[in-house]
Amino acid sequence: MTRAGLAAARSSTAQLAEIVPKVDNGQWELPSACAGWRVIDVVAHLAALASEAVDPPPPDPALPKNRERYHDLRVDERRGWSHTEVIDEWRRSTPRQLDLLAAAQEPPGADEPVEVAGLGTYPRHLLANTMAFNVICHLRNDLLAPDGPLPFTLPEPTDDQVAPAIDFMLAGLPQMQGPELTATVHRPLVLDLTGPGATTVTILPATAPDGQLTVTSDADSTATRIHSSALDFIAWATTRKPWRDHCRITGDASAATPFLDHLNII
Repeated sequence: MTRAGLAAARSSTAQLAEIVPKVDNGQWELPSACAGWRVIDVVAHLAALASEAVDPPPPDPALPKNRERYHDLRVDERRGWSHTEVIDEWRRSTPRQLDLLAAAQEPPGADEPVEVAGLGTYPRHLLANTMAFNVICHLRNDLLAPDGPLPFTLPEPTDDQVAPAIDFMLAGLPQMQGPELTATVHRPLVLDLTGPGATTVTILPATAPDGQLTVTSDADSTATRIHSSALDFIAWATTRKPWRDHCRITGDASAATPFLDHLNII
């Protein structure tokens, strides 16, 4: 099970909870590093995710199929709320979300496949890693300096916080963009991530016309390699930063460039 994902979600959420009381009214209105969202909108996004986990809304075919546009819509629904109302929703729903994720680590339901609209299908226990990814990504990249506007500091991220987020990203990589990304990989690519969250995986091309990429823990010694820190991977693989500023390629760069140009983990 992914109890490490649950621990990471709790840890990064606790760090966000330390930051929230330090933010003044003016700072809540500053543009975050997430395009189009203010600082308060980032918290509104996390609050919306928590509320939907606790009380899932009924299916609505009119909602955007694109996951990023869906998140924008949920944030837009809260733009008329006061800062206090947004923060209260986040504080109210997040502990319940964490309780649900803890329960999802237990059999028999832990391995049950769960479809996350627009993002793919995952074993229920891995949803804790989804939260771990969301919180650390938004907190470290969109809110806090140097990339975000808030001038507060936290301890450097630990392996225990970063690795579960990377695990979710790698689980989502073959699914989120479907054929668009699959078409960019024709030969194995090794992704070599260092620092907190370090891992090395091989991305294999699809073996059938309607197949997906496969991410394996084996390292193909003959393949083109993409080198990056794991923390930078969270930023550039979500298109927050240009991959060219944070990656080093060894081997045939032309084999890796189309993949890197198209990758966009949500």
